[in-house]
Amino acid sequence: MSEIVPQHSHCQVCGKTIPVTETLCSQECKDKYQIMIKRRRLMVYIMYGLIGVILIVMLLFSNI
Repeated sequence: MSEIVPQHSHCQVCGKTIPVTETLCSQECKDKYQIMIKRRRLMVYIMYGLIGVILIVMLLFSNI
């Protein structure tokens, strides 16, 4: 009744089953993952920049 499922992992991009030692299933998923990481890094830099600008504006206008 209950089947034993061999140890496996899932691709972080598409969700396909892969061996435990792997992270991504194909070169296409590796390329998509790299693009996703670059976009996420850019968004983090933009967020830090906006926080910095907001803090500077608040400091400038708090002295008026």
